[in-house]
Amino acid sequence: MKKTLAIGFTSMLLVLLAVSFASAAEAAVAATSTVDYTKAIVIGLSVLAAGIAMGVGAVGAGLGLGQATSGGANATGRNPEAQGKIMVTMMVGMAMTESVAIYALVVALLILYANPLLKYIGIA
Repeated sequence: MKKTLAIGFTSMLLVLLAVSFASAAEAAVAATSTVDYTKAIVIGLSVLAAGIAMGVGAVGAGLGLGQATSGGANATGRNPEAQGKIMVTMMVGMAMTESVAIYALVVALLILYANPLLKYIGIA
């Protein structure tokens, strides 16, 4: 089971890597008459890095939210009279956990649209 999952994840990652390089190379060819592979590699890796940043941030936030919900439900089950205080504390914690996904989105958007490497290779 683990081997099949690892092979599937690796093949999906390789496909995403190939697609990002292919689309970046096509964009580089469309922008100029000659092919500049440096530009294609930087753009492709930027797209891949943005996807990985957003994916890791979403997984982290999802795990945190699941654990907060589980803890809140267990605490409410053990002490039903304190449900109001438990829910308020849980909601504040969940909002702070969700900020991780928002930070990951900001990082991904910075990588895609305000990439400092692009001006060094002559794109921006």
